[in-house]
Amino acid sequence: MFDVIVPGVQTLVQDRGRMGYFAIGLPPSGPMDYLSHHAANALVGNDPAAAALESVFIGPTVHFRRDTVVAVTGAEVDLRIDEVRMPTWTTLPVRAGQVLTVGPMLTGARSYLAVRGGVGTPKVMGSRSTYLPSGIGGVDGRELRAGDVLRCADEYGPHPRLGYSVDEALRPALAAHQEIRVVLGLCRYRFTDVSVEKMLSSDFAIGIEANRVGYRLSGPPLEFVDRAAPFGAGDDPSNVVDLGYPVGSIQVPSGQELICLLRDGVTGGGYATIGTVIGVDIDLLAQMQAPNTVRLVEVGIDDAVAARRARDATIAAIYRSAELT
Repeated sequence: MFDVIVPGVQTLVQDRGRMGYFAIGLPPSGPMDYLSHHAANALVGNDPAAAALESVFIGPTVHFRRDTVVAVTGAEVDLRIDEVRMPTWTTLPVRAGQVLTVGPMLTGARSYLAVRGGVGTPKVMGSRSTYLPSGIGGVDGRELRAGDVLRCADEYGPHPRLGYSVDEALRPALAAHQEIRVVLGLCRYRFTDVSVEKMLSSDFAIGIEANRVGYRLSGPPLEFVDRAAPFGAGDDPSNVVDLGYPVGSIQVPSGQELICLLRDGVTGGGYATIGTVIGVDIDLLAQMQAPNTVRLVEVGIDDAVAARRARDATIAAIYRSAELT
């Protein structure tokens, strides 16, 4: 059990996500940076399904009522226990009465705080993940507040090895410019070949409207094959008969900017989508902020599947290395 002294910025309870409700308009939620979330659970010896705390830019300050084990991953932060600087991506013991502070993020945008056993908020539709637009999951469907008291769950895995740090080579690369892989998709045919080529050869800047619902990406406008053709509702060729939006879908409203829908994004709508960011690279996107830039790189489905398998192998390697043997 631990007390929230300072909540940080948009600190939310997130587990692996709320699966199986996409068809009724409920996105999965869950961690924006899947790898970092799972690494945090591995470091404290939790089941991969355990819930942790996700924060943006500044993390929480919490007081522990009992001895436990913690880890902070994701962005590089100023991490302290009783004002003593501590390493991130490391299995750390804490004693009853100690205070842990996840300070400002030095590189990256999101941090993950895992506690042995996981965060024990009630499950809603099979998940503890917070979905702010509907006010469900987590702590009453909201961000943490000062004075909140959180219980630990019992979603244990193997006992962790105290002091173990994840090798730098297994951690995500945090940078102000990233190559983000996309699979061109459903509505690609609506855009001119010149526009698609321009999209894949230009840098796009992340806008200030970048959150769990989606990231706005500003760059060269894209042209449709025939703006006069009656493609869908109204005269705007970016309007279509409603279609599904998988996580990572890239909308192009009126061709003026890209909107990449993320973990809390809507599940369907009436804008043309030119492609989808692969799941593994959503992890990278989640650690970026305005005015960072991205270059979109076209890949195929097989490449996306291979990247996911590689990430799964990395997570499995972290679990094996962190386990007390």
